Amino acid sequence: MAQDLDLCLRIDEPGQPTLESSEAERALYENWERSNHLSLMIIKSKIAKHIRKSIPESTRAREFLASVGQQFLATDKALAGTLMATLTTKRYDGVSDVREHIMEMNNLAKQLKTMDITIFESFLVQFILNSLPPQFGPFKITYNTQKDKWTMNELISMCVQEEERLKREGLQTVHLVSQGHSGKRPRKNKRKS
Repeated sequence: MAQDLDLCLRIDEPGQPTLESSEAERALYENWERSNHLSLMIIKSKIAKHIRKSIPESTRAREFLASVGQQFLATDKALAGTLMATLTTKRYDGVSDVREHIMEMNNLAKQLKTMDITIFESFLVQFILNSLPPQFGPFKITYNTQKDKWTMNELISMCVQEEERLKREGLQTVHLVSQGHSGKRPRKNKRKS
């Protein structure tokens, strides 16, 4: 006999059988009760004790799951606020590469989308450009003077190219400084004889 463990979650609780109930009605009720009991045990066993204590007790698996859902609505709102704060304050620091920075911001936007907070790609592209440091200033001007808007993939590609260009210029500048004149006059060796 195959057990129908989720029966109590799929159908409403059948009425308690009476003496006039058919064999099929009694079997359905018994199967539903067994399903409810096992489902409730399984659900509770998968929730950490400290969380389970904050959820109102219930003898019905469906009601218990509804209570769990209510407990996490507030958590979702707090998480959405945290994600939005992170997205709006995130700045590229130059420690990681620019591709990683863009992907992190894009990931934050995707997480917000799962919470019914949609951030349009064109807005996100502009937002990411604004998170870049002043060294990317000429790059931002180039974007703003173009007629077309970039997709996320185009932004990543262009930013990676700009990052490489900035690194090359930075290395050349460092090389010129290290090879340049120190500004000191050579010492004359004056010895008194």
